[in-house]
Amino acid sequence: MSYRKHIAVAMLAVCSLLLVTGCRDSRVIPTEHGRPQITIMIGGIDKVIYLPAMLAQRLNYFADNDVDVRLLDQQSGATAETTLLTGDVQAVVGFYDHTIDLQSKDQCLRTVAQLSDVPGEVELVAKAQSGKINSPKDFAGKKLGITSLGSSTDFITQALAGQAGLGTSQYDRVKVGAGQTFIAGMNHGGIDAGMTTDPTVAQMVQAGTARVMLDMRTQAGTRAALGGLYPASSLYLRCDTVQSHPEIVQKLVNAFVQTLRWIKTHTPEQIAAKMPPQYAAGGKDLYIRSIRDSIGMFNGDGLMKSEGAQNVLKILSKYSANVKPVHDRIDLAKTYTNDFASRVPAGTP
Repeated sequence: MSYRKHIAVAMLAVCSLLLVTGCRDSRVIPTEHGRPQITIMIGGIDKVIYLPAMLAQRLNYFADNDVDVRLLDQQSGATAETTLLTGDVQAVVGFYDHTIDLQSKDQCLRTVAQLSDVPGEVELVAKAQSGKINSPKDFAGKKLGITSLGSSTDFITQALAGQAGLGTSQYDRVKVGAGQTFIAGMNHGGIDAGMTTDPTVAQMVQAGTARVMLDMRTQAGTRAALGGLYPASSLYLRCDTVQSHPEIVQKLVNAFVQTLRWIKTHTPEQIAAKMPPQYAAGGKDLYIRSIRDSIGMFNGDGLMKSEGAQNVLKILSKYSANVKPVHDRIDLAKTYTNDFASRVPAGTP
């Protein structure tokens, strides 16, 4: 049975199970006291790449736009998308490439606010492998850390190796999650190199336990590694939710774009001061550094650049086992829209 058929069967089984108590309909958004109640799952709530979600909450921009939002943490974007498809959450803050991957499996997700034009990811090399891994061509025979199979770090790792002429049978992709599990994997020989984000990057580099091999926190670094922009962190929902509740979607996008504008006019120190104290578990100065190193990734307007979306499709068409067989049938227009971000009133923060 093909992977696409496995997905279809799994989704049918999930919905059949939910029918016992009433299958969740994504077109129905709960309200309380006349306010929409939205749950957003985030693929790693303390990662700097997803900082705008919690920052919007801390700045009260969701409440200011008359919507109640609950943020949930899930370290894997691949798991977050499954939760969205089953209707357990109304939205996800995760990587845009999942919308293309899911279309290849006959599922429709749509990005409504594009938060960044680059991944914000870094390929780190363990100290013990420092002289042995200097570029993706050295991945052969190595253990490479990813968040999980089917995650965006998995997609990008395959792309980096593929561009160096390596197939997936020539290296091992190891699920190590993020944060402390990633650090443990690298420090104890579980992985030789791996893809992660700030604040993990800042923590490991400062400790001297890893070095940066590829830096995709900037446009220049991303273009060098992936041949163009690779829009990543985004707010996406099921297509039927977007179609059924455009007024609620607009409120959410307003809050995110207002947050992106706020980021552009404030310092890393001011941003760090607004975030939950526990996010600076490695120390205040280290957290500020991690924000400073990554904050340039956010685009400030919530708009998708078409060249970026096209490059993501180009990469997945070559290196994703799901997208490659059906790449000529992918309709990018169904994976994102700029309609909501372009309507956010000027002059808001």
